[in-house]
Amino acid sequence: MIMSMGTTTTALMTFEEFEELPDQPGKLELLEGELIELPIPESKHTRTGVHIYKKMEQALLEAKGRGLATDLGEAFPEIGYKLSGRSYVRPDVSVTHAGQAEARFFEGSPAIAIEIVSPNNTALGLDKKVRLYFQFGAREVWVVYPITKHVMVYFVGGVRDFDEHQLLTTPLLPGFELSVRAMLAF
Repeated sequence: MIMSMGTTTTALMTFEEFEELPDQPGKLELLEGELIELPIPESKHTRTGVHIYKKMEQALLEAKGRGLATDLGEAFPEIGYKLSGRSYVRPDVSVTHAGQAEARFFEGSPAIAIEIVSPNNTALGLDKKVRLYFQFGAREVWVVYPITKHVMVYFVGGVRDFDEHQLLTTPLLPGFELSVRAMLAF
């Protein structure tokens, strides 16, 4: 199925066909053969992603300097992950597994995938992405809701909701704390 801002057809595509698509503005992902097209993100969305990325990268470097978080790799904004022959994603922010296989794209899910919800995201699409991330090796998936000012952190076996009055933490990255309010202040 190809989904594009309100239009839907039933043609499924392989990763090889996905790679042959012409470059275009916006963000393309492939979820179980369905092409997902999202428009160019607005500045607030991008600023939120950059803020999270910088805090994540800083905490990751500090933790590794203390000999912690050795099972994590690097933090990235908007980098691609080939999950399978039918799925490719580009989380807004991610942290790889230490030593994660990489060719043209990273292979499998990141250890931590962070998705910032925009008006063009659907509940079905987000649910599918969270499921795929875990299916292909994610340890945590954060879904950031700027409008309702909270963050859902999914982990194997559960979920935790952080509201705007809380500090977001993760056991995967000792010492990491991020104010949800500050994260969504843009």
